[in-house]
Amino acid sequence: MGAGKVSIRHVHKAYGAFKALDGISLDIQPGEFLTLLGPSGSGKTTLLNIIAGFERPDSGSLMVDEVEFITRPPHKRDLGMVFQNYALFPHMDVFDNVAYPLKLRGIDRASIRSRVMGALETVHMDKLAARRIGELSGGQRQRVALARAIVFEPRILLMDEPLSALDKNLREHMQMELKRLHNRLGMTTVYVTHDQQEALTMSDRIAVLDRGKVIQLDTPQNIYDHPNCKFVAGFMGETRFLPVERRDSGYHLDSRSLRLASEPLHRGANGWLIVRPERLRWAGNAQRDNRISGKVMDIVYRGDSHLVSISLAGDHEISIRHTGSEGKELPVPGQDLELWLTPEASVVVGDAIQ
Repeated sequence: MGAGKVSIRHVHKAYGAFKALDGISLDIQPGEFLTLLGPSGSGKTTLLNIIAGFERPDSGSLMVDEVEFITRPPHKRDLGMVFQNYALFPHMDVFDNVAYPLKLRGIDRASIRSRVMGALETVHMDKLAARRIGELSGGQRQRVALARAIVFEPRILLMDEPLSALDKNLREHMQMELKRLHNRLGMTTVYVTHDQQEALTMSDRIAVLDRGKVIQLDTPQNIYDHPNCKFVAGFMGETRFLPVERRDSGYHLDSRSLRLASEPLHRGANGWLIVRPERLRWAGNAQRDNRISGKVMDIVYRGDSHLVSISLAGDHEISIRHTGSEGKELPVPGQDLELWLTPEASVVVGDAIQ
């Protein structure tokens, strides 16, 4: 068994006039957890299906451990797969569902029992081995599907939005369990989601896709803190944008010069200042920080905080969180407000990659 290194080069896939994948190239390192993140129609599931062998690209190369996989059928790729709907067999119990890939490979009965129970123990389902699939909750079915995918120790694990059917609390719990399981098994994992918080929580790296192209490939922190264009910035978190203009040697927001901690990747005449609720401050240093003035529009209670929406000149709007620990009273609608961004939190991006 190889280490699970994946090399994708110049992969194209079209359905009629629609370009699902438009020349994608990327490398996935052995043992890495890589998330394919993007909106519907961005190409992430098509790319996962090409890795799995369910789709054949129009052109390009897919190498796994230096071996070309484009023409290799799915059952000979040594890949584990967890589908969005889990694809479990309802007429089988938990044990037989997990044992199925081992039986296909002709593994002896004693080894099957040992490996199935080991996989079920890994996902905390060993006590329910005799349970029928119809008797399980959504979270339990997800664990069975995961056990079936890892029981034959594949070199690569592929997951297509496996948590999307779960409720919020269970989904967040399973995110952490999957992350711990990956750290323990060290299996190369390719994960598809449209949920940016899920991608940030679980990934070693994230590939942000749009219209069949990889827009940015980087660590979760760099994707969030240093997006390379407006699309990536807008896809990550609660993001608003304020237009800025490049004059002389720097960028200006309205009439004020922006103080930036690092030179933007963007080099165009105009750009966008990224404004996120958690990066705004209620107080700042006028000699060091960037000031944004506006008027309170409305206030929404979020349980752990209030989200305060502020209207700015030019028909723009931003938001800031008020948690009660700021040492500043909650404002009221109609109140004039001054907010602050540190130079480190002030990031400028362009409409497209430079």
